[in-house]
Amino acid sequence: MMDGYDMGSGGWIVMILFWAVVVAAIVWAVFVLPARRDAVQAGAVERPRDILHARLARGEIDTETYDQLRAKLADGGRA
Repeated sequence: MMDGYDMGSGGWIVMILFWAVVVAAIVWAVFVLPARRDAVQAGAVERPRDILHARLARGEIDTETYDQLRAKLADGGRA
């Protein structure tokens, strides 16, 4: 007799998996969440107008297309 320590068939596997998930969630929270917050605070998230301006500067679009897309952005995409 195991004095209450017998977890049945495979119960110890479930316990190991549970603790592995808990540890993985803690590691994820420690490393990923602060990185996301720092990226947003640093302005790493580009605004649509910035992307449009960069595309014009790189020569991906011409000024006519730029003006049309800028007007769409100003109108909330309804134009």
